[in-house]
Amino acid sequence: MQAAQAARELIEKAKLRKGQLVVVGCSTSEICGSRIGSDSRPEVAETVFDAIYTTLREEGIYLAAQCCEHLNRAIIVERAAVPFAEPVNVVPQPKAGGSFATAAYHAFSDPIAVESIRADAGLDIGGTLIGMHLKQVAVPLRLSLDHIGSAILLAARTRPKFIGGVRAKYDETLL
Repeated sequence: MQAAQAARELIEKAKLRKGQLVVVGCSTSEICGSRIGSDSRPEVAETVFDAIYTTLREEGIYLAAQCCEHLNRAIIVERAAVPFAEPVNVVPQPKAGGSFATAAYHAFSDPIAVESIRADAGLDIGGTLIGMHLKQVAVPLRLSLDHIGSAILLAARTRPKFIGGVRAKYDETLL
C-alpha cells in the first residue's frame, strides 16, 4: 500500500504525463530493516514492484528499475520506453542486480537492460542513489510518506533548465 501511495503522489506532485519515465531504485534489505545489499528479498521486491508498476501503467507512465551496484546501477526498462537506446547484455538476479530489478525483468513484456537513462522523476527506496538516472535539473519532492517499511523514501521530479538571464520569460507550467 505504501509503494502504491508513493507512486500516486509522485505522479500528482511531479505532474507526470503519459509516455514519461520514472526511475525506481529499491533496496528490499532496507525495507526489511537490514543494511542495503545484505538481505535481498525477492518476495518483497515483487510486492513493491507490482504496486508501483500497476500505478504507473494505469497512467501510461514507464517504469525504469535501477539495478544495484553490482551491475553498475544499470537500468531494466521496457524496450518501448527507450526505442533508440543501446541495450547491454545482462540479466539481473537477486544478488547481482537486485531483487527489484529482477522482478521488473520478469514482469516486463519486452525488457532490456541499458547503462543509463534520463528519467522525468524517480523514487529512491532505501538510499539506492537514483540521481544519476534523472534529467539534469532534479527537484526534491516531499511526499506524505518518508519510509516504505524501514527504508527511507526520497522522491524527485525534473524540470527544464532556466536559460536567458534576467530579461527572459519562463513558462510557469514547466516549473
